[in-house]
Amino acid sequence: MIRLSVYLVVQDEELRIRRTMDALAKVADEIVVVDSGSTDNTENIVREYTDRFFYNKFISIGHQVKVAEELCSNKWVLRLDADEELSEGLVNEILAIKENPDVDYIVKTVRAGAKEIISYPVIKSEFIDAVNNVKQQFAEHIQKQAKCKTITVFSNKGGIGKTSIASNLAYELAKITKENVALVDLNFQLGDITTFMDLKPSFDISYVLKNLNTVNKDFLMATMEQYKNTSLYVLADPPYFKQAENVSPKQISKLFEILKESFSYIVVDTDSHFDAKTVTVLDSSDLIFLVTIVNLPALRNCERCLDLFNKLGYDKEKVQIIINRFMENDEISIEDTVDLLKKNIYWKVPNNYFAMMASINKGLLLSELNPNSNVANSFKELAIHVSDSVYRTNLIKKFSGENTKRLDDILRS
Repeated sequence: MIRLSVYLVVQDEELRIRRTMDALAKVADEIVVVDSGSTDNTENIVREYTDRFFYNKFISIGHQVKVAEELCSNKWVLRLDADEELSEGLVNEILAIKENPDVDYIVKTVRAGAKEIISYPVIKSEFIDAVNNVKQQFAEHIQKQAKCKTITVFSNKGGIGKTSIASNLAYELAKITKENVALVDLNFQLGDITTFMDLKPSFDISYVLKNLNTVNKDFLMATMEQYKNTSLYVLADPPYFKQAENVSPKQISKLFEILKESFSYIVVDTDSHFDAKTVTVLDSSDLIFLVTIVNLPALRNCERCLDLFNKLGYDKEKVQIIINRFMENDEISIEDTVDLLKKNIYWKVPNNYFAMMASINKGLLLSELNPNSNVANSFKELAIHVSDSVYRTNLIKKFSGENTKRLDDILRS
């Protein structure tokens, strides 16, 4: 029989962990819990089930996972979050696999994409149950992806400030919604997100792409860098140019399919070139923030982008313009900008050179360093506006018929 170790990384989970431990006790030969500094009753609850409870100072989620894995004494290891309760069906499947001498075949089958395993000879009721389970899994997969919104921040001109917008927007979305937000640096040549946020990640996007066949939620959470104690997770650009050379659009597409299953929002910072990888992300985005500043060269570039997006068939609502470093007394007015671009301005981020440069140089986001500045407040309001728009859209989709327009009008008021 196979011996199974299960490990959890926890902090202040007293309200949820008992049900998880109850289920684990049925299948695990060893339960390892690494605690990041709980101040509630988590430790006492855990010790009712296992004496393998360890405190380890939190550096990053990736570091905690490595510590927990090293503490496991069995060859077979399973990782769970404290709020992940094994269903009765999954408990039975794990027990069956532990006792099955042909377990290698089962593992290969699951890795190949099998969603259910049934024994031979086939029993009709078991077969029908398996089919229904697969149908439910696919329905949940589609529902998860529909709930996630991908926001790509783009400009075809460098030095416009798109990295500042992407990083501050992602941070504010995580703070406001309390949901998991992924910040992805797809500027493979000159990515700056880790510099802006003073991060030294253990892993980067090239590592994830190399392991796409084994990527799941647990893998993502272990390899992406959690930003402090927020629900924001960063997927960093590769540190060396050569690591990006063999990245294909197909890999990027697969990566975002997986990200959409684990995150409510994905914010993407791209490079300034229209290569196949960038277009792949733009195609899959729900919202594209096209960033510009108010000077003639930048606006001409913005105009060309809008024309290209139109040729790519993007919906007008999908592409929205953000003006960065906005000043009320600019020589080119907002009215002139709208006339030139033939499109309304979605958002204006005020110019505040000193607050922005202090933020970048200290590796802190604006709300952390100067929360009362006009530019920090602008990002907070932008995040509220984006999250409210998502909520509004999802709510409207639940309704149909003549009442839909009225509901939309009410929500907009």
